[in-house]
Amino acid sequence: MKDLLYYYKKAVSKGFALGAFNFSSLEVLKAIALTAEKLNSPVILAVSESALEYMGDEYVVENVKIIKNCCKVPIFLHLDHGKSFEICKKAVDLGFDSVMIDASSLPFEENVSLTKQVCEYAHAKGVFVEGELGQLSGVEDNVDVKENHFTDPLKAKEFVKRTNVDSLAVAIGTSHGAYKFKGESKLRFDILMQIEKCLPRFPLVLHGASSVNEKYVDVLNKNGGNLKNAKGVNEELTKMAVQMHNIVKINIDTDLRIAFTAGIRQSLKDNPENFDQRKYCLLGQKYVEDVVAHKIKNLLNSQNKT
Repeated sequence: MKDLLYYYKKAVSKGFALGAFNFSSLEVLKAIALTAEKLNSPVILAVSESALEYMGDEYVVENVKIIKNCCKVPIFLHLDHGKSFEICKKAVDLGFDSVMIDASSLPFEENVSLTKQVCEYAHAKGVFVEGELGQLSGVEDNVDVKENHFTDPLKAKEFVKRTNVDSLAVAIGTSHGAYKFKGESKLRFDILMQIEKCLPRFPLVLHGASSVNEKYVDVLNKNGGNLKNAKGVNEELTKMAVQMHNIVKINIDTDLRIAFTAGIRQSLKDNPENFDQRKYCLLGQKYVEDVVAHKIKNLLNSQNKT
Protein backbone atom coordinates (compact mmCIF):
# COMPACT_ATOMS: atom_id res chain seq x y z
CA MET A 1 0.00 0.00 0.00
CA LYS A 2 1.23 3.48 -0.84
CA ASP A 3 1.93 5.65 2.19
CA LEU A 4 0.33 8.90 3.29
CA LEU A 5 3.06 11.02 1.73
CA TYR A 6 2.16 9.58 -1.68
CA TYR A 7 -1.47 10.58 -1.26
CA TYR A 8 -0.61 14.00 0.16
CA LYS A 9 1.58 14.76 -2.85
CA LYS A 10 -1.14 13.47 -5.15
CA ALA A 11 -3.72 15.62 -3.33
CA VAL A 12 -1.63 18.76 -3.82
CA SER A 13 -1.26 18.12 -7.55
CA LYS A 14 -4.83 16.91 -8.18
CA GLY A 15 -6.77 19.34 -5.97
CA PHE A 16 -8.34 17.03 -3.43
CA ALA A 17 -7.95 16.27 0.28
CA LEU A 18 -8.15 13.22 2.49
CA GLY A 19 -10.83 13.18 5.12
CA ALA A 20 -9.59 12.42 8.62
CA PHE A 21 -12.82 11.15 10.14
CA ASN A 22 -12.82 10.70 13.92
CA PHE A 23 -14.47 7.68 15.49
CA SER A 24 -15.11 6.43 19.02
CA SER A 25 -17.41 3.48 18.35
CA LEU A 26 -17.66 0.45 16.07
CA GLU A 27 -20.75 1.89 14.35
CA VAL A 28 -19.00 5.10 13.32
CA LEU A 29 -15.85 3.19 12.32
CA LYS A 30 -17.91 0.92 10.05
CA ALA A 31 -19.81 3.86 8.57
CA ILE A 32 -16.60 5.65 7.59
CA ALA A 33 -14.91 2.58 6.10
CA LEU A 34 -17.96 1.31 4.21
CA THR A 35 -18.55 4.70 2.63
CA ALA A 36 -14.92 5.15 1.63
CA GLU A 37 -15.00 1.71 0.04
CA LYS A 38 -18.23 2.47 -1.81
CA LEU A 39 -16.85 5.74 -3.19
CA ASN A 40 -13.34 4.42 -3.88
CA SER A 41 -11.77 7.09 -1.69
CA PRO A 42 -8.61 6.95 0.41
CA VAL A 43 -9.48 7.73 4.01
CA ILE A 44 -7.87 8.45 7.37
CA LEU A 45 -9.42 6.92 10.49
CA ALA A 46 -8.63 9.37 13.27
CA VAL A 47 -8.76 8.60 16.97
CA SER A 48 -8.10 11.01 19.83
CA GLU A 49 -6.42 10.26 23.15
CA SER A 50 -9.78 10.24 24.94
CA ALA A 51 -11.32 7.98 22.29
CA LEU A 52 -8.38 5.58 22.68
CA GLU A 53 -8.94 5.54 26.40
CA TYR A 54 -12.68 5.03 25.94
CA MET A 55 -12.44 2.17 23.42
CA GLY A 56 -9.14 0.59 24.49
CA ASP A 57 -5.87 0.56 22.56
CA GLU A 58 -6.04 -3.02 21.37
CA TYR A 59 -9.70 -2.73 20.41
CA VAL A 60 -8.91 0.20 18.11
CA VAL A 61 -5.84 -1.35 16.50
CA GLU A 62 -7.34 -4.80 15.97
CA ASN A 63 -10.63 -3.50 14.59
CA VAL A 64 -8.84 -1.19 12.16
CA LYS A 65 -6.68 -4.14 11.03
CA ILE A 66 -9.89 -6.04 10.22
CA ILE A 67 -11.29 -3.03 8.39
CA LYS A 68 -8.10 -2.68 6.35
CA ASN A 69 -8.20 -6.37 5.40
CA CYS A 70 -11.84 -6.12 4.35
CA CYS A 71 -11.53 -2.94 2.29
CA LYS A 72 -9.69 -2.42 -0.97
CA VAL A 73 -9.25 1.33 -0.55
CA PRO A 74 -6.22 2.84 1.25
CA ILE A 75 -7.02 3.27 4.95
CA PHE A 76 -4.69 4.95 7.44
CA LEU A 77 -4.95 4.96 11.24
CA HIS A 78 -4.05 8.33 12.74
CA LEU A 79 -3.61 9.63 16.28
CA ASP A 80 -5.38 12.99 16.54
CA HIS A 81 -4.05 15.70 18.88
CA GLY A 82 -1.47 13.70 20.77
CA LYS A 83 -0.31 15.99 23.55
CA SER A 84 2.88 14.25 24.67
CA PHE A 85 5.81 12.24 23.41
CA GLU A 86 4.57 9.27 25.43
CA ILE A 87 1.15 9.05 23.76
CA CYS A 88 2.69 9.48 20.30
CA LYS A 89 5.30 6.81 21.05
CA LYS A 90 2.55 4.50 22.26
CA ALA A 91 0.59 4.99 19.03
CA VAL A 92 3.70 4.39 16.92
CA ASP A 93 4.47 1.19 18.84
CA LEU A 94 0.85 0.03 18.46
CA GLY A 95 1.16 0.26 14.68
CA PHE A 96 -0.51 3.56 13.82
CA ASP A 97 0.27 4.86 10.32
CA SER A 98 0.40 8.48 11.42
CA VAL A 99 0.52 10.53 14.62
CA MET A 100 -0.18 14.15 15.37
CA ILE A 101 1.89 15.80 18.06
CA ASP A 102 -0.04 18.87 19.14
CA ALA A 103 2.34 21.04 21.12
CA SER A 104 0.76 24.23 19.78
CA SER A 105 -0.09 25.46 23.29
CA LEU A 106 3.62 25.53 24.20
CA PRO A 107 6.10 28.32 23.46
CA PHE A 108 7.62 28.04 19.97
CA GLU A 109 10.97 26.56 21.03
CA GLU A 110 9.27 23.93 23.19
CA ASN A 111 6.90 23.07 20.34
CA VAL A 112 9.88 22.64 18.02
CA SER A 113 11.75 20.47 20.52
CA LEU A 114 8.82 18.14 21.26
CA THR A 115 7.74 17.84 17.63
CA LYS A 116 11.31 17.05 16.56
CA GLN A 117 11.57 14.37 19.25
CA VAL A 118 8.36 12.70 18.01
CA CYS A 119 9.52 12.94 14.38
CA GLU A 120 12.84 11.26 15.14
CA TYR A 121 11.14 8.35 16.90
CA ALA A 122 8.27 7.94 14.45
CA HIS A 123 10.34 8.30 11.28
CA ALA A 124 12.71 5.56 12.46
CA LYS A 125 9.70 3.25 12.39
CA GLY A 126 8.25 4.54 9.14
CA VAL A 127 5.40 6.49 10.75
CA PHE A 128 4.14 9.81 9.42
CA VAL A 129 4.05 12.87 11.74
CA GLU A 130 1.78 15.91 11.74
CA GLY A 131 2.64 18.96 13.80
CA GLU A 132 0.68 22.11 14.61
CA LEU A 133 1.61 25.77 14.76
CA GLY A 134 -0.95 28.32 15.88
CA GLN A 135 -4.06 27.49 17.90
CA LEU A 136 -7.70 26.94 17.03
CA SER A 137 -10.31 28.12 19.50
CA GLY A 138 -13.09 25.86 20.74
CA VAL A 139 -13.62 22.70 22.79
CA GLU A 140 -13.28 19.12 21.55
CA ASP A 141 -12.01 16.10 23.50
CA ASN A 142 -8.73 17.20 25.12
CA VAL A 143 -8.60 20.50 23.19
CA ASP A 144 -9.90 23.59 25.02
CA VAL A 145 -8.70 26.95 23.67
CA LYS A 146 -10.38 30.30 24.35
CA GLU A 147 -9.28 32.21 21.24
CA ASN A 148 -7.60 31.75 17.88
CA HIS A 149 -3.87 32.35 17.45
CA PHE A 150 -3.19 32.42 13.72
CA THR A 151 -0.19 30.63 12.27
CA ASP A 152 2.81 32.87 11.57
CA PRO A 153 3.97 32.04 8.00
CA LEU A 154 7.66 32.71 8.67
CA LYS A 155 7.56 30.69 11.87
CA ALA A 156 5.86 27.90 9.93
CA LYS A 157 8.79 27.69 7.53
CA GLU A 158 11.29 27.59 10.40
CA PHE A 159 9.18 25.04 12.27
CA VAL A 160 9.05 22.61 9.34
CA LYS A 161 12.76 22.94 8.65
CA ARG A 162 13.82 22.38 12.26
CA THR A 163 11.43 19.55 13.11
CA ASN A 164 11.37 17.62 9.81
CA VAL A 165 7.61 17.21 10.29
CA ASP A 166 5.68 15.65 7.37
CA SER A 167 2.59 17.86 7.45
CA LEU A 168 1.48 20.96 9.32
CA ALA A 169 -1.86 21.85 10.86
CA VAL A 170 -2.44 25.59 10.46
CA ALA A 171 -4.75 28.05 12.19
CA ILE A 172 -6.56 30.32 9.73
CA GLY A 173 -9.89 30.87 11.47
CA THR A 174 -11.53 27.47 11.89
CA SER A 175 -12.35 26.24 15.39
CA HIS A 176 -13.19 23.06 17.27
CA GLY A 177 -16.66 22.00 18.37
CA ALA A 178 -20.22 22.88 17.32
CA TYR A 179 -20.14 26.60 18.15
CA LYS A 180 -17.55 28.01 15.78
CA PHE A 181 -19.02 31.38 14.77
CA LYS A 182 -21.55 33.87 16.09
CA GLY A 183 -21.78 35.73 12.79
CA GLU A 184 -20.58 34.99 9.28
CA SER A 185 -17.88 32.33 9.04
CA LYS A 186 -14.59 33.65 7.71
CA LEU A 187 -11.22 32.08 6.97
CA ARG A 188 -7.92 33.93 6.64
CA PHE A 189 -6.95 32.93 3.12
CA ASP A 190 -4.42 35.76 3.12
CA ILE A 191 -2.51 33.99 5.90
CA LEU A 192 -2.87 30.64 4.13
CA MET A 193 -1.40 32.09 0.94
CA GLN A 194 1.55 33.51 2.87
CA ILE A 195 2.18 30.13 4.46
CA GLU A 196 2.12 28.51 1.01
CA LYS A 197 4.64 31.00 -0.29
CA CYS A 198 6.95 30.09 2.57
CA LEU A 199 6.24 26.36 2.20
CA PRO A 200 5.50 25.72 -1.49
CA ARG A 201 3.56 22.49 -2.12
CA PHE A 202 4.02 21.41 1.50
CA PRO A 203 1.10 19.34 2.90
CA LEU A 204 -1.09 21.52 5.11
CA VAL A 205 -3.92 20.39 7.38
CA LEU A 206 -7.16 22.02 8.44
CA HIS A 207 -8.70 21.17 11.80
CA GLY A 208 -12.02 22.42 13.15
CA ALA A 209 -13.69 22.56 9.73
CA SER A 210 -17.00 20.81 10.46
CA SER A 211 -19.94 22.59 8.84
CA VAL A 212 -22.43 21.65 11.61
CA ASN A 213 -25.17 20.69 9.14
CA GLU A 214 -28.49 22.30 10.07
CA LYS A 215 -30.40 19.23 8.90
CA TYR A 216 -28.92 16.99 11.59
CA VAL A 217 -28.97 19.71 14.24
CA ASP A 218 -32.72 20.08 13.59
CA VAL A 219 -33.29 16.32 13.81
CA LEU A 220 -31.33 16.18 17.05
CA ASN A 221 -33.24 19.09 18.60
CA LYS A 222 -36.66 17.88 17.45
CA ASN A 223 -36.03 14.57 19.18
CA GLY A 224 -35.10 15.82 22.63
CA GLY A 225 -31.70 17.43 22.03
CA ASN A 226 -30.63 20.90 23.05
CA LEU A 227 -27.97 22.00 20.56
CA LYS A 228 -28.91 25.67 20.26
CA ASN A 229 -27.15 28.31 18.14
CA ALA A 230 -24.66 25.78 16.76
CA LYS A 231 -22.84 27.07 13.72
CA GLY A 232 -19.97 25.64 11.69
CA VAL A 233 -17.70 26.62 8.80
CA ASN A 234 -19.31 27.45 5.46
CA GLU A 235 -18.41 24.46 3.26
CA GLU A 236 -17.77 26.73 0.30
CA LEU A 237 -14.82 28.17 2.21
CA THR A 238 -13.30 24.79 3.05
CA LYS A 239 -13.92 23.69 -0.53
CA MET A 240 -11.85 26.67 -1.70
CA ALA A 241 -9.08 25.65 0.70
CA VAL A 242 -9.02 22.19 -0.91
CA GLN A 243 -9.34 23.19 -4.55
CA MET A 244 -7.09 26.25 -4.59
CA HIS A 245 -4.57 25.65 -1.81
CA ASN A 246 -2.31 23.01 -0.27
CA ILE A 247 -4.84 21.71 2.24
CA VAL A 248 -4.46 17.94 1.84
CA LYS A 249 -6.19 16.72 5.02
CA ILE A 250 -9.35 17.97 6.68
CA ASN A 251 -10.40 16.71 10.11
CA ILE A 252 -14.10 15.91 10.53
CA ASP A 253 -15.39 15.03 13.98
CA THR A 254 -18.24 17.24 15.20
CA ASP A 255 -20.37 16.63 12.10
CA LEU A 256 -20.20 12.86 12.69
CA ARG A 257 -21.06 13.17 16.38
CA ILE A 258 -24.12 15.31 15.62
CA ALA A 259 -25.34 13.00 12.84
CA PHE A 260 -24.90 9.84 14.93
CA THR A 261 -26.64 11.35 17.95
CA ALA A 262 -29.46 12.71 15.78
CA GLY A 263 -30.10 9.25 14.35
CA ILE A 264 -30.17 7.57 17.75
CA ARG A 265 -32.47 10.22 19.23
CA GLN A 266 -34.84 9.95 16.28
CA SER A 267 -34.90 6.16 16.41
CA LEU A 268 -35.59 6.07 20.15
CA LYS A 269 -38.36 8.66 19.89
CA ASP A 270 -40.01 6.88 16.95
CA ASN A 271 -39.66 3.48 18.64
CA PRO A 272 -39.95 4.08 22.40
CA GLU A 273 -40.48 0.38 23.03
CA ASN A 274 -37.08 -0.53 21.60
CA PHE A 275 -34.16 -1.20 23.97
CA ASP A 276 -31.93 -3.03 21.50
CA GLN A 277 -28.88 -0.91 20.63
CA ARG A 278 -28.33 -3.01 17.51
CA LYS A 279 -31.53 -1.46 16.19
CA TYR A 280 -31.42 2.13 17.43
CA CYS A 281 -27.77 2.62 16.41
CA LEU A 282 -28.56 1.74 12.78
CA LEU A 283 -30.11 5.10 11.93
CA GLY A 284 -27.19 6.89 13.56
CA GLN A 285 -24.79 4.83 11.46
CA LYS A 286 -26.84 5.60 8.34
CA TYR A 287 -26.65 9.34 9.03
CA VAL A 288 -22.89 9.11 9.53
CA GLU A 289 -22.58 7.29 6.19
CA ASP A 290 -24.55 10.10 4.55
CA VAL A 291 -22.28 12.76 6.06
CA VAL A 292 -19.09 10.93 5.05
CA ALA A 293 -20.40 10.44 1.50
CA HIS A 294 -21.29 14.12 1.23
CA LYS A 295 -17.85 15.18 2.46
CA ILE A 296 -16.01 12.84 0.09
CA LYS A 297 -18.01 13.88 -2.96
CA ASN A 298 -18.68 17.56 -2.35
CA LEU A 299 -15.95 18.85 -0.07
CA LEU A 300 -12.87 16.65 -0.26
CA ASN A 301 -13.18 15.71 -3.95
CA SER A 302 -11.48 12.41 -3.03
CA GLN A 303 -13.89 10.04 -4.78
CA ASN A 304 -12.07 7.68 -7.16
CA LYS A 305 -8.67 9.04 -6.08
CA THR A 306 -7.16 5.73 -4.92
